[in-house]
Amino acid sequence: MRILIVEDEPGIASFLKEGLEEEDFSVDLAGDGEDGLKMSRSANYDIMLIDWMLPKLSGLDLCKEIRKRDKNVPIIFVTARDTLEDTVAGLKSGANDYIKKPFHFEELLERIRVQLRPIQRTGEAYKHGSLTLDTVKHSVDHDGKPVSLTQKEFALLEYLLKNKNKLCSRKDIIRDVWDIHFEYDTGVIDVYINSLRKKLGLDVSGDFIKTVRGLGYIIED
Repeated sequence: MRILIVEDEPGIASFLKEGLEEEDFSVDLAGDGEDGLKMSRSANYDIMLIDWMLPKLSGLDLCKEIRKRDKNVPIIFVTARDTLEDTVAGLKSGANDYIKKPFHFEELLERIRVQLRPIQRTGEAYKHGSLTLDTVKHSVDHDGKPVSLTQKEFALLEYLLKNKNKLCSRKDIIRDVWDIHFEYDTGVIDVYINSLRKKLGLDVSGDFIKTVRGLGYIIED
């Protein structure tokens, strides 16, 4: 597995490179956002770790640029910025996950492994009103129009449709969709739900993804 680390602090970059190489990853380093962008375009990476506060091009802008040409490569922000607003902004820019400094290397390693696990498909199609999700074609249509979703958005929508008429708690979603089995900020789910609603063009009257306050989400007939 090949990883690109974009980090301007030499000590942290060296620490990550050494630890990940001990886990048999091939690691490339970039010290600023512009170099990170060039390297992201010159090679195929299995995953990228990006710091937010980078010289020349911020991690946020770097993530947005990468997403213009690669919708699928997993990206994890590794940063000291720790507010909810920062987390939301990072995920909206296209990141798959967000880990705050300081962190334990074992937690980062597990998050990397989560992102690299293959998504299991059931080979089924799910329908709800004018919405169709096909797991074989990996496609979503709503009101007769195709909807472009990220892998995680697709997996979340698939999970909700698969469990139609059943309350899906945040804990269940983090465990079954994100495949995370340790303490984790489930607020990330709300970000993805909002993104789904926006991409599906759901307004208040047509929103079939119901929020059960304090518990989770449900799609009902």
